[in-house]
Amino acid sequence: MSDPAALFATAVARHRAGRPAEAAPLYEQVLAVAPDHADSLHHLGLISLDRGEAARAVALLERAAALLPANPLVHHRHALALRALRRSDDALAAFRRALALDPRLAETQHQLGNLLKALGRYPEALAVLRLAASLAPDRAAVWLNLGVAALETEARAEALAAFKHAVALEPDRPESRNILGHTLAAAARGTEARAEFLAALQLRPGYAPALNNLGRLARASGLLPEAVAHFRAALAAAPSAETHSNLLLALNYLPDFPPAEVFAEHRRWAERYADPLAPASPPPAAGPAATSARLRIGYLSPDFNHHAVAYFIEPVLAAHDRTRFEVFCYANVKAPDRFTARLQQHAEHWRDLARLDDEAAAALIRADRLDLLVDLAGHTAHHRLPVLARRPAPAQATWIGYPNTTGLSAIDFRFTDAVSDPPGTTEHLYAEKLVRLPGPFSCYRPDDDAPAVGPLPATARGFVTFGCFNHLAKLTPAVLALWAELLRELPSSRLLLKSRGLGDPAVSDRLRATFAAAGIAAERIRCHGEELSVADHLSLYHEVDIALDPFPYNGTTTTCEALWMGVPVVALAGEVHAARVGVSLLTHTGLADWIAATPADYGRIALGAARDLPRLAALRAGLREQLRRSPLCAAHEFTRGLEDVYVGLVRPPAAPLA
Repeated sequence: MSDPAALFATAVARHRAGRPAEAAPLYEQVLAVAPDHADSLHHLGLISLDRGEAARAVALLERAAALLPANPLVHHRHALALRALRRSDDALAAFRRALALDPRLAETQHQLGNLLKALGRYPEALAVLRLAASLAPDRAAVWLNLGVAALETEARAEALAAFKHAVALEPDRPESRNILGHTLAAAARGTEARAEFLAALQLRPGYAPALNNLGRLARASGLLPEAVAHFRAALAAAPSAETHSNLLLALNYLPDFPPAEVFAEHRRWAERYADPLAPASPPPAAGPAATSARLRIGYLSPDFNHHAVAYFIEPVLAAHDRTRFEVFCYANVKAPDRFTARLQQHAEHWRDLARLDDEAAAALIRADRLDLLVDLAGHTAHHRLPVLARRPAPAQATWIGYPNTTGLSAIDFRFTDAVSDPPGTTEHLYAEKLVRLPGPFSCYRPDDDAPAVGPLPATARGFVTFGCFNHLAKLTPAVLALWAELLRELPSSRLLLKSRGLGDPAVSDRLRATFAAAGIAAERIRCHGEELSVADHLSLYHEVDIALDPFPYNGTTTTCEALWMGVPVVALAGEVHAARVGVSLLTHTGLADWIAATPADYGRIALGAARDLPRLAALRAGLREQLRRSPLCAAHEFTRGLEDVYVGLVRPPAAPLA
């Protein structure tokens, strides 16, 4: 058979019958006779694309598109092939050529939106995916992708509605159930979220993403043993760096998990996900101090936005001596905000890593020829530890964002202080070398929206209110038992708890039931789970007389906020960094008498303060100024000390001449 038309008809028939392997040679025969047979180029390009032969598909479909410029489907498939080759700009242009010919092509709108989403261009993706959903309202996949784009742009209500629509269309799809549950959990609707995760597991037993999300939900609800069990089950089903990091974070909250085993688990993470990424030859180390060039310092974080880390890195960025240091910020920020814009003003060089994979991010950092790269996330959400594992800088450190080791052999140093990590006590629990800063391990910048300190509420109310605004995961059974004892000893007192997880009535009811079992009436426990503005959040301290620090995972930002609002904090000294942060903060604020050595001591300090309201009122009136004048808020002095440490690490003094 040599007639091109007959060959083509036979090829199409076999192609439509699901026999592309038989159709492809026939299309080839057509092209051997008629090289510009546009439809054969088109169909053979489609077969090549389905086979994963992206380069050949691009070549064939490019020729087809030139011959059939008015056919939107050819441009659509050409775009898919270009995307497979990671030629994103060309793919975007091809999708748009298709839509210029027919803007009502729902799948083209869908795939264009997906590509924009993959490129991190979420607002554009959201607009396109909204149109795709209006054109294909019965396609669950479109609603799922619309929901993801809405989540990334913080349009949570729209995301929730989109995911619900997807589940209604395909209730038996575990992926839809899981992401709906994730969105409900983010909205503090934990009971509904749990039901969706369990539904996903009913549909697909052992489904690792749902197990991971059940772990995250349990951790956020303060159910730590359950969280750890879910994370381990997820890892058994499908090993994942993200899930393993979630497990590591959860272990920090457990009071009875041996620190040596926590360290070993961190090393297991590194051995599996980081150590194999080490380069054959790391970047050369910096030279001795004789050089006059400025030190090039990089900070890597997903939290250059409204996040606790921002309150501790901004004063350093603002105070850096630009005659001695050149500052780079590597931002893995998914949702930039006004805090991002403010931080960006303090960096000479701002690099956006959110759209880059780990290899590309490491290459970008390596090209900047840093002297020192400082990680600010550890194993918290959206970290980029695999980037550091590739060692893009000759010296690397971790600081601020995580209260434990990263476990990585590629990270050389961990910055701390002599109070949080007393010399000779915790070195064996870190993969990094501990470097103790000359004062506190961090420096705090109070929020500009903080209201004025109010009068002591107990004076007007006639009863003392204890308070804690920490994450629920920190409220371990031992913590709740000690607080219940305080409330029993002071029968008129109240307890105000604020945490996002308390927005779920089931969680707040469970917490009140725990206190009720200890003899504390429900009306004495106030649970606040509403998401508030910074000013309204800090204004809640107007209702608190004494703040209670949890243990063994202390508060950091919450402690600083309480002190800034005039509320003293009782802290219990532990053995590891996470359990000694409160000790460090109070020591450097001049409040050592608020540090307890034992639980009994904790109760004595809290009750003693509660029974001496004049002393408490006087302390409240002057506490903001006391914090302002402390080393914790001395940004200039803190940063000079930090810079001296940097110089000593990366430019050691030249050896004396013999």
